[in-house]
Amino acid sequence: QVQLVESGGGLVQAGGSLRLSCAASGSVFSIIRWDWYRQAPGKQREFVAGITSGLRTNYADSVKGRFTISRDDAKNTVYLQMNSLKLEDSAVYYCKTTLLMGSYWGQGTQVTVSS
Repeated sequence: QVQLVESGGGLVQAGGSLRLSCAASGSVFSIIRWDWYRQAPGKQREFVAGITSGLRTNYADSVKGRFTISRDDAKNTVYLQMNSLKLEDSAVYYCKTTLLMGSYWGQGTQVTVSS
């Protein structure tokens, strides 16, 4: 079994920063890729950032230049550094890990950006 535990969410003022973490435990051997998604109330879940085993990254246009995804394979952990936060970044953020046997989702962590 694979379990993903997210942390780092919270309340932050516009222009501020947060760093989200997501750690995988259980039957984790080789993580093909990590991704972050977010979902705001009344909206569909949307892709935010992804990173491959070869450390290639991609970002949604809305966060490009402000967010940075990284991974620490020794800890089976992915991070999302969020800078210059905007009101529209408020959402529940979900991590996803893709393994050989399939994909798994974190429980979500709330990010609220206030003015």
